[in-house]
Amino acid sequence: MAVAEIDGIRTSYQVVGSGPPLLMLSPGGFNANMANWSSFGRYRDLHMVEHLSTRFSCVVFDRRESGDSGGRLEVLTWDAFATQAWGLLEHLGLGPAHVLGGCAGCSVAVALARQHPGSVRSLILFSPAGGPRYRLAQHARFGGHLAFVEEHGPGAVVELAAAGASFSADPRVGPWAPVLRSDPGFAARYSEVDAALHARIVAGTARAMFDRDTVPGAEPEQLMTMPVPALIFPGRDDSHATSAARYLEECLPGQEFVDVAVEDQDEALVRDRMLRFLAGVGS
Repeated sequence: MAVAEIDGIRTSYQVVGSGPPLLMLSPGGFNANMANWSSFGRYRDLHMVEHLSTRFSCVVFDRRESGDSGGRLEVLTWDAFATQAWGLLEHLGLGPAHVLGGCAGCSVAVALARQHPGSVRSLILFSPAGGPRYRLAQHARFGGHLAFVEEHGPGAVVELAAAGASFSADPRVGPWAPVLRSDPGFAARYSEVDAALHARIVAGTARAMFDRDTVPGAEPEQLMTMPVPALIFPGRDDSHATSAARYLEECLPGQEFVDVAVEDQDEALVRDRMLRFLAGVGS
């Protein structure tokens, strides 16, 4: 494991394999760490890093505010996550690159393609997070965190976060829980933050990140003008609505939609479709 400072934030990363660069934006919502490619939900059975690293330099990393990476107490946005991702590629001297997003990583991927048109060679969007139930669940999660801080104060969040729960598992700990555990200085500053300022940051994050019932990260008009080949694998549950993937199919002009039921998206199919797509778009 290696560490770099990207946009002023400690970023834990690893490069696996060799070949053209492939940036992998981790699944897992607010716990988007690189280990999720082999341990989280559907991904544990698909072995994406193992297969893709036979032909590509796979760049995996802990997104800011996740895993062993650091963070800042500020309004979080998809653009901020994309800035970290591209900054890591620049640090490694590996751009332009193919980009694979899983789950909420798809929102980071489209934000990145919007930020850096012409520098993203292709997009693979696997089980995009989105849909009305996804938006409602995220706003409820932030509401639970705000209610806990209002009643108990930020210092109580620091104590609760030490137990190891994620924001997805326990909304009370908030999206900065991993940094509270790994960075004593950040935890000390967080425990003293003004409650009104904290409330504005949290409310601003919820509004900035989850403002629509489709896939956040880019406006539909921006998606419609993205000159980048894209491969889309649909999901089908409350957090990865099939409608989210169909929305990307409708908006992205150079897309290929994998019209296969989730239960039939096994390791061999996912591997073969990804590698065939990447071979077709070139290095």
